Amino acid sequence: VVDPQLAVLPNATLLHDEAGTNVLAQREFARGDVDTELAAAPVRVGGLFRFHRKAPSAIENRACIAEYDRGRRSLTLTLSTQIPGIIRDLLSDLLDMPGHSVRVIAPDVGGGFGGKASLYQEEMLAAVLARHLGRAVRWTGSRSEDLTATSHGFDEIIEAELGLELDGQIRALKAEVIGDVGAYSIYPWTAALEPVQVISFMPGPYRVPTYSGRVRAVATNKAPTGPYRGVGRPVSTFVMERLIDMGARRLEIDPAELRLRNLVRVEEFPYRTAPGIVWDRSAFVESLTSACDAIDYKKLRDAQSEARAAGRLFGIGIATYAELTGIGSRISAAPGMPINTGTETATLRLDSTGAITGIFGTASHGQGLETTLAQVIADELSARIEDIRIWQGDSAAVAHGTGSYASRSAVIAGGAAVLASRLLKQKVVRAASNLLEASIEDIDIVEGRVFVVGTDRSLTFRELAKAVYSEMGRLPTDVREELEVTKLYDPVFGTTTAATHIAALEVDPETYAVTLHDYLVVEDCGRVINPAIVDGQVHGAVAQGIGAALYEEVIYDGAGQILTASLTDYALPRAADVPWISTRHLELESPTTIGGFRGMGEGGTIGAPAAIANALTDALAPLGADIFELPMTPERLFRLVENNRKGSG
Repeated sequence: VVDPQLAVLPNATLLHDEAGTNVLAQREFARGDVDTELAAAPVRVGGLFRFHRKAPSAIENRACIAEYDRGRRSLTLTLSTQIPGIIRDLLSDLLDMPGHSVRVIAPDVGGGFGGKASLYQEEMLAAVLARHLGRAVRWTGSRSEDLTATSHGFDEIIEAELGLELDGQIRALKAEVIGDVGAYSIYPWTAALEPVQVISFMPGPYRVPTYSGRVRAVATNKAPTGPYRGVGRPVSTFVMERLIDMGARRLEIDPAELRLRNLVRVEEFPYRTAPGIVWDRSAFVESLTSACDAIDYKKLRDAQSEARAAGRLFGIGIATYAELTGIGSRISAAPGMPINTGTETATLRLDSTGAITGIFGTASHGQGLETTLAQVIADELSARIEDIRIWQGDSAAVAHGTGSYASRSAVIAGGAAVLASRLLKQKVVRAASNLLEASIEDIDIVEGRVFVVGTDRSLTFRELAKAVYSEMGRLPTDVREELEVTKLYDPVFGTTTAATHIAALEVDPETYAVTLHDYLVVEDCGRVINPAIVDGQVHGAVAQGIGAALYEEVIYDGAGQILTASLTDYALPRAADVPWISTRHLELESPTTIGGFRGMGEGGTIGAPAAIANALTDALAPLGADIFELPMTPERLFRLVENNRKGSG
């Protein structure tokens, strides 16, 4: 069972007889009578779109070491993962061991991108063998094993149609999605995660009054799909942004202008989409107008006209999108998920030496959380950042934590850090008011020094902590408090992040190689904690989006054998393939989260495939070719152009 379109048929061979069907999950959304509205629309555009399967391809393959201490009856599993807390909880159940006897540690991880956000058989087997043998058991996956067995991403076939009025206003949208989810559901995300998010986010940041979306998650003899950076939204954005550009061409309206006419406006926030997602105030319109200004859109179009006059295939592509980030407890990442991932715990400790430790359930795999969370604490506590250490990636660190994924760490862990810092600051101020014999209102803190405003009386954090912990009699017993706090944060629904990408590229008419000349991202990720880290996240995500648009595809033959089990066959973008990426940040602080943070780790991967697909179509406009499939390799571009020539001839 390899072809998902055949696997959904009533007489298809069943992959799992006990299921009685190859459709593992399905979901429908509807608002209004979409067929009637489409029939009445003066302009209709659509087609059959395909977003091919990808592999996360982190620089470090999956690996683990399991150690069992028979004396203490305890298990320690050290592995390359994004979710140490989730794995600890499940191993505790599977092995019938108390949680304090199972410790899962994720040290510095060399990339994850969603592929390390699930529990795999190798990790469970290592844990079971270590307990059985009483010896350490190590497993390290090869690159071939990683490309073959680590969960893949995407792999959807989408039939979509958009109806518009003559003035460009969207009237109706319809989408039918078949998602190839591989042979099994993956823990904890389920087989529904990726395909359901495609139809959930299909309307994007636009006003879509009438919508119908249907998805079926179909089992095939392939590796399971799971979370991959962007999860569903790179696909939905690709389809919706292509439809917008197709409509603009039919209506002879500039693509940027058509977007402006349909984006949710400032006065319409909070805006509920047809699938039920609520967009809070974000820079939908502002990201587009700022991007056009920053890249000098008119000048770029003039340069395109000159290039076309010279016979060059030069294209400009725009993609505007919105995503839900830092989702809280009221929203499940996927239907039927066995756990809730909407909270995060922060413990903040000021020890007797004046050093500060921030303890989180997150697990950094390249985002720089050690720096950003320390910055949040330093800002809120008025401490020196060099006095702060972050402890994370260890299931023993906090009572509950689920890890780092889904653009959640800045929003949820950052929010928990803010709450814990504020509470600890109150304790510090109360202690200082007694030690310095001043009212609480007269106490201030700057750079780790507590002082009485308008006087020279002060204490360092070290001196204050020593007085609290070690110097008996300095503080009355009824006001002495331990300088440690724990706070759990739940953003309930999450928050909206928005951005616009603009790509300028050229297609070689002889080799069909694609050269990206210019790339701009203007985004609203709320309050920016560390601009350099944010830019790094954008650049890396755009590079992955370039791979999805032009290079990367997991290919199976008709017998279900993988043909891309090495980096010789699975093409990744090289450094030379990634252009200079310009970024602009609008910083509209989120109205729905503590700290005003919005998630942003996945955005580049969401916007880049759509922007590049639109730029490719624009470049090939003189040849009459449209892009409906990604990745668009030189071979596919050649065949597309040749087939179009034969069809028009």
